[in-house]
Amino acid sequence: MEGPFSIQLVILSSFYLLTCTGEDKITLGQSVTANQTITSVGRIFSLGFFTPYNSTNCYVGIWYHKISNQTVVWVANRENPLTDSSGVLTITRDGNLVILGRTKNIIWSSNVLTQAGRSTTAILMDDGNLVLRYADQSVLWQSFDDPFGSFLPGMKLPVNLKTGESTFILSWKDVDDPTPGEFSLGIDPHTPRQLIMLRKSDRYWRGNVLQLGATVTVLGKNYVLYHAIITNNEETYFTITLTGGVVMARYVLASTGLVEGLMWEEDSKKWDKVSSFPTNTCENYAQCGPFASCDHRISTLICRCLKGFEPKILKDWDMGTWSGGCVRRKPLECEMGDGFMKLERMKLPDFSISLGNMTMRDCELQCRRNCSCTAYAYSNMTDPVLWKCLIWIGDLIDLVEGSERAPDINIRLAGSEFDSKRLVSKKRMMILIITIILGAILFAFCGCCLWQRQKTREGSGENESNHGINEIELEESTRGSELPLFDLHVVAAATNNFSSENKLGEGGFGPVYKGKLMNGEEIAVKRLCKNSGQGSEEFRNEILLIAKLQHRNLVRIIGCCAQGEEKMLIYEYMRNKSLDWFIFDETRRVLLDWRQRFNIIMGIARGVLYLHQDSRLRIIHRDLKASNVLLDNEMNPRISDFGMARLFGGNQTQANTNRVVGTYGYMSPEYAMDGLFSVKSDVFSFGVILLEIINGKRNNNYFSDDPSQNLIRYAWELWNEGRCLELVDSWMLSSCPTNELQRCIQVGLLCVQENAKDRPTMASVVFMLGIDTAMPTPKQPAFCVQKSFNSKDSSTSRTGSCTINEVSITDLQAQ
Repeated sequence: MEGPFSIQLVILSSFYLLTCTGEDKITLGQSVTANQTITSVGRIFSLGFFTPYNSTNCYVGIWYHKISNQTVVWVANRENPLTDSSGVLTITRDGNLVILGRTKNIIWSSNVLTQAGRSTTAILMDDGNLVLRYADQSVLWQSFDDPFGSFLPGMKLPVNLKTGESTFILSWKDVDDPTPGEFSLGIDPHTPRQLIMLRKSDRYWRGNVLQLGATVTVLGKNYVLYHAIITNNEETYFTITLTGGVVMARYVLASTGLVEGLMWEEDSKKWDKVSSFPTNTCENYAQCGPFASCDHRISTLICRCLKGFEPKILKDWDMGTWSGGCVRRKPLECEMGDGFMKLERMKLPDFSISLGNMTMRDCELQCRRNCSCTAYAYSNMTDPVLWKCLIWIGDLIDLVEGSERAPDINIRLAGSEFDSKRLVSKKRMMILIITIILGAILFAFCGCCLWQRQKTREGSGENESNHGINEIELEESTRGSELPLFDLHVVAAATNNFSSENKLGEGGFGPVYKGKLMNGEEIAVKRLCKNSGQGSEEFRNEILLIAKLQHRNLVRIIGCCAQGEEKMLIYEYMRNKSLDWFIFDETRRVLLDWRQRFNIIMGIARGVLYLHQDSRLRIIHRDLKASNVLLDNEMNPRISDFGMARLFGGNQTQANTNRVVGTYGYMSPEYAMDGLFSVKSDVFSFGVILLEIINGKRNNNYFSDDPSQNLIRYAWELWNEGRCLELVDSWMLSSCPTNELQRCIQVGLLCVQENAKDRPTMASVVFMLGIDTAMPTPKQPAFCVQKSFNSKDSSTSRTGSCTINEVSITDLQAQ
């Protein structure tokens, strides 16, 4: 009888408590009743009793404190409501958090096994998590492990890789009834590479097969939401993280099975929808049956059989009943020799089997050798992934066309399916050969005409100088980019005829001048120097690339000018100049506290991620450095100077050049030594910038008395010795969050690893910077790029009227 008696003692002893606590915790001997609440420290969330609209039942829940229209994100006694307001939320002597009814009976309990003699405390965190823990901060129970209705940043939906046990978020039964509804959402325990929504026990919706890493959703101007799939030896889990400041955002699994991403808009005082799923018929699970794909972009017949297949029941298919799916026209031949048909931009089917990490060739062979294997897919991601090779056995279910960034899937077909296609291919080949021959003749004829025209121009003295570009060529370069062309006299007037008082500085391109247009807009004008190492190619390159890029962390180009020998680029004016102007100056660097530096780091990372992955063009910058990061009025970073940038194709991973351009100290070793550049070259440069921002000194002249010692080597030595915080700029060390600093230093060292394959992609960099999660251990970085490549020193002046600042251009001969 000790248990019930002890509960009564707790209740009797709780009369001395506050009537409305306002505190963020409940301890032994304290309780919360119907007219009381507790509130998180930052006053973001409240916990207490509530009664839904159109209901007489009473529940304990968590809701947003600052929103007048009560928005509940978690409910404790969802399956056992109170019928009146007599309930009490308290902690029993055994350490559990419980809800007691009118007769002191237990309505709900955290129901965890606690250690005798150890007291517990329930605390409401600012992220909406209710945590039950011991005095040593060890967690016994938390509401984030029991998600209900809403999925908040910081929560996770895991699946145990050993037991197969999954955590699912449950829906409400109705908008005013928090009884558990029909729908649940979580990682599929049978295929722990995808999210799955169940309606009762049936599959209702299925997400794409997930890769390890993060995807990004921009919320408004300053907030970014990261969706990530993370795996370790114990579990795989899905989580979301919000960065950019305090903002209220959540995902809601509605009673109808609709998932909505919502962000609170303070100005309009309402929840704005930023995303939702499922949104179309094709997202209904297995809408078209086996071996058929669904395309919601088609208004009538949205289902169609894959090539080599036909409707299983043609009559049903004609009537719009597609659930029976499709069957093969010709049976597989296996030993006789089947083939594979590649399908692009297709949502991968359900029930995949992962064969782990292997080459593409081995992946195909594994499927080909198994007569039951009907398809395979291969991921060419260089980062650690959940899978490299997937295969499917039996029917292919739930295929959807038009899926973004989905890997190709290869469908197995009988060899005889390809025989008829070979005849068609031969005819097409003949047509192609004839077309190529005619095209070559036409090309040769046009070439002769152009050569003759050029010879005529040379005779009349009309040809341009080596790096000249005339107005006609400029108009051709900017056609379609909507980039305004400025007259020379307009630019000259704006800059007071390029006066020395208006000169802001000088770089590899030439001098930069401040100006003001007639409409009052302030501009920065980059004027190409005649003796600059950068000429028409870089000028045209920057016009074509940056005019097509739109991102808040990239500098905005306003227009350009080319008249005679004058070539100029006109940009928005950055009042706070460049990053190096702050961090490398002994007096100005104290103006940047850690929060500003971290925001600059995140901004640069997002800008580079946009260039590599999210823009219409895939771009390698090739000259990332502190002086090419400008700062706007609010100290937001803007990446600039795209003269050295290169455009990559969608499937291109690296390229080679005999002309190595860039800045000593920021170039990756494979680029400086062999002319190989890729997205990982920019990652290396970003890592150097990150370490420079933390330390406040340049990498390439860190120790003037010892050229072999640089910032990267110094950071690596401190990391190995467990003294990495000594790297931090001394004046701000006391005010910096230690965990965030260590995470940034670790990310920086991961970015500058010697082997390009070991470096993370920028998507992973942005994710690792934004969330405190397990990261790989850095390997030895590339300490420095020696100056034995005949690169011109950054301080060398060339003959002529311009001085080159910080840029080195090296011509390498191919080996």
